[in-house]
Amino acid sequence: MLLIVLAYLGGVLTILSPCILPVLPFVFSRADQPFVRSGLPLLAGMALTFAAVATLAAVGGGWVVAANQYGRWLALVMLALFGLTLLLPRLAEHLTRPLVALGNRLSSAAHASGAPRAGSSFLLGIATGLLWAPCAGPILGLVLTGAALHGASVGTTLLLLAYAAGAATSLAVALLLGSKVFAAMKRSLGAGEWIRRGLGAAMLGGVAAIALGLDTGALASVSTVATSGLEQALIRDLSPAATHTGGPAGAMMAAQAQPEAAMRMVRTAAPVETAAALPVEGQLPPLSGAVQWLNSPPLTAQDLRGKVVLLDVWTYSCINCLRTLPYVKAWASKYRDQGLVVIGVHAPEFAFERNVANVKRAVHELGIDYPVAIDNHYAIWRALHNEYWPAEYLVDAQGRIRHHHFGEGEYAQTEHAIQQLLAEAGHRNVATGLVGTPDKGVQMAPDNADLQSPETYIGYRRAERFASPGGQTRNLPQHYTAPARPALNQWGLAGTWQVGGAHATLDGATGRIVYRFHARDLNLVLGPAKDGKPVRFRVSIDGAPPGAAHGVDVDAKGDGTITEQRLYQLVRQDKTVTDRTFAIEFLDPGVQAYAFTFG
Repeated sequence: MLLIVLAYLGGVLTILSPCILPVLPFVFSRADQPFVRSGLPLLAGMALTFAAVATLAAVGGGWVVAANQYGRWLALVMLALFGLTLLLPRLAEHLTRPLVALGNRLSSAAHASGAPRAGSSFLLGIATGLLWAPCAGPILGLVLTGAALHGASVGTTLLLLAYAAGAATSLAVALLLGSKVFAAMKRSLGAGEWIRRGLGAAMLGGVAAIALGLDTGALASVSTVATSGLEQALIRDLSPAATHTGGPAGAMMAAQAQPEAAMRMVRTAAPVETAAALPVEGQLPPLSGAVQWLNSPPLTAQDLRGKVVLLDVWTYSCINCLRTLPYVKAWASKYRDQGLVVIGVHAPEFAFERNVANVKRAVHELGIDYPVAIDNHYAIWRALHNEYWPAEYLVDAQGRIRHHHFGEGEYAQTEHAIQQLLAEAGHRNVATGLVGTPDKGVQMAPDNADLQSPETYIGYRRAERFASPGGQTRNLPQHYTAPARPALNQWGLAGTWQVGGAHATLDGATGRIVYRFHARDLNLVLGPAKDGKPVRFRVSIDGAPPGAAHGVDVDAKGDGTITEQRLYQLVRQDKTVTDRTFAIEFLDPGVQAYAFTFG
């Protein structure tokens, strides 16, 4: 219930955001009509369509995105025609093309003397809902992230309906006030026809703004009112316990309100008291939600009775998971003969990590020989009420969860807990001591003392600190210019790119990404072109080849090739870490860039 209230209040605040501006002309086109029969159906159609499309987009596949793009263009055509009939009613009467005739009929039905039709207003609201893309503030981001991680549900739709209802409420207030203003202008100035034409011009302006991407590009990059701060305050004040509940609400809060924690949580080891009893935290959930198992037939909770089980929730392009992996593999080998069963629960973050063939290849290349459950639908993730990559859950011989750890670090605590549970299960001569620490390659522990750059997503849904002039344009090819002098942790694109929700695709023959960073390591999740052809690239640091500071996927000249979808280590410095400007130039088209991580 608390999340529904939060979603509703977040929707109410939408009217204060600049990116609502292109939608306002469509709403105010009904300001001179009775509210119940005209304005209210429009807002209802707008809210219902937004909730339906957002639900599908949050949990659906690529076909949803494509279908919605066609729907947006159809809606733009329809609303443009509607605007023309308002602006030039005489011209509309002489146009005979079917689509324009449809617009004329809509206009006539909507403005019939004394008898506005609710159906035409509802249809106009549906078209507006297809175009409405509010700024993804913390509250809407919380809802959509939760939907993606926890699957489709009635709760997801209710939250999106609450958000849309909040926006409709604030728009209804504006519409009611606007209708009074327009009525006064008509009475005093006799300006009814000019108001009608002005609304038509405003609608055409709104259509142009949306068609050019201003609603999700330039307008989304400015902020006349600090709506994000207001929403963060609502999250903090209304649901302080939500981030600690361990239930679905808590998972959504952690994934959105604390995005860096989800992938970069690092804890230092504290003294271990092996004699202390480990608490019972719950039961091992069913593992039947996995879509496939690797290195093993499907395992059940009953199969694992009598064994100590370590569940490692991971995904193969996550740098934090990769840095944890050597410890997990070492524990699996060290304690296998003493009763420990390690199970990797692969829960994808990016779409390419849902591809089972990609996961199989990664498991083979990473040398993982223990069972891996492919949790593409987040069934095991949700059953564990999990919030993070990576996450470790230790289960005793009776099937009870007795220990957990989120993120990197505290390896000594986890290994002592393994030893303790094996001893409890009756295993004698349990191995002592601790496994070693990896000292090279991608899996080397991060240099936290010099780590000042955060994980940075390139897709517009979670992009921050983007510094190319003009901001990002969503889902359309756009030519970008790299920032000339980016500040620390600012980044930008150069060349023609199409920026999607989760990644950006190079749409030209060549292109660059620039990032001003402060860290020992710089990694970038990349994929080749859609046709699978390798993509060549060249890396530079402060305008020069990396030399000895090259990563494992680059040579000293800075040259490398993208052959598969995964994390690529591009920089590994062995000297003093300072602010430096990284650039990667792609020499072939089609590359897909997802996220920067650092270490």
